[in-house]
Amino acid sequence: MNKIPRRIVTGIKDGKSIIIEDRQSENVVEHFPGLIISDIWNTQEMPAALDHETRIPNTGFPQTPKNGTYFRYVVIPPDKDLGVEFKTGEPHPMMHQTPTLDYIIILSGELYLIMEEGETLLKPGDIVIQRGTNHAWSNRSDEPCIQLAVLIDAEH
Repeated sequence: MNKIPRRIVTGIKDGKSIIIEDRQSENVVEHFPGLIISDIWNTQEMPAALDHETRIPNTGFPQTPKNGTYFRYVVIPPDKDLGVEFKTGEPHPMMHQTPTLDYIIILSGELYLIMEEGETLLKPGDIVIQRGTNHAWSNRSDEPCIQLAVLIDAEH
C-alpha cells in the first residue's frame, strides 16, 4: 500500500506551542484495488475544538459529521486497475453526492471530474470547489492520481 505522508499535530503545553505527534498516518484503507483513502483529521463541531481529536472510521464515501469537517488524502488508481468500466451515455458507476462543500487540490497525476452534464481534466495544482453536486472521478491515465480534500458539512 502507498505510504501516506506523515501527520504532524501541534498543541500547547505549559503555555507554549509544541509538536504533540509526528508519525505516519495510521487511518489508511484500500477500499478498492489501488483506491487508498486516509481520513487525516476531522472536526465534530463549529467552531472547531482545538484541544482534542475524535478518531473516525475510514469509509469509501465520507460521512462528514453535522457541523463538522473531514480532511482526507486520496490515491485514485487508473480506471483499468480499479476495474471501472465507463460506458458513453450511461452514468459513471462511481457517481455519488455528499452533502458537503469540498475543497479539493490535485497533487499529482491527472483525473477527470465527471458531472451529470460535462467533464473536465484536472492536473497537478488544479483546485475544485465541489458544492454538494452529483459527481465522479475517472483516472484514464496509466498513473495514480493523488488529491487532498477538505469536506465541510453544508446545507442546500
